[in-house]
Amino acid sequence: MASINALALLVAAFVLCAQGTLGEIICEHLDQETCSYAISSTGKRCVLEKHVKRSGGESYTCGTSEIEADKLTNWIETDQCIIACGLDRKSLGISSDSLLESRFTQQLCSPQCYDSCPNIVDLYFNLAAGEGVFLPKLCEAQKGNARRELTADLRSSGLVAPGPIQPSKYTIAPIVAPALAPF
Repeated sequence: MASINALALLVAAFVLCAQGTLGEIICEHLDQETCSYAISSTGKRCVLEKHVKRSGGESYTCGTSEIEADKLTNWIETDQCIIACGLDRKSLGISSDSLLESRFTQQLCSPQCYDSCPNIVDLYFNLAAGEGVFLPKLCEAQKGNARRELTADLRSSGLVAPGPIQPSKYTIAPIVAPALAPF
C-alpha cells in the first residue's frame, strides 16, 4: 500500500511539473495514462481514442473533443480523483447511464470526489443537466437513500423510461406518417 501511495505521489508530482514546464496542455501530446479527464489549455476536454491497426492490434491516442469545460483549463486529473470518483483512465467515453448505477453515484457524490474533484463534478454536472437531472439533487437523494424519489426524478427527466425490469439496448418508437392533404 505504501508503494502505491508513493507511486501516486510521484505521478502527481510529474504531472504538476509537466504542466508547469510545458505551460499548456495539448490533448494530442498526452499519453494513454493522462488523457481521460484532462482539459487542454484552450478549455476543450481531451478524449481517449482507440484505433485498430491493420495487423489486428489496437493503439490509443489522445484527441481534443468539441466539449468545453466550464471555468477550467490546463488540467490533468489526479489519480486520487480518478479513484475517489470511481473512474477509469482507460475509459473511451462517458454515458449518462453511469448516473443510474448506484455504486457509481455513491462514489461521485462522496465528499472525497464531490468536494475535491471540480473537473469531474463539472463534467458529470453537465452530463446530468443534459438529461434534465440536477446533480446536487441526485447526490442528496443518494445520501438519503431516497431511491424512490431518485428513480421518479430520473424517469421524469427521460433518463430512465418506465418499462421492463431488464433494460433494453434500443427503444423502438412507432413511426407515424403525417396525414396527406386532400387534393
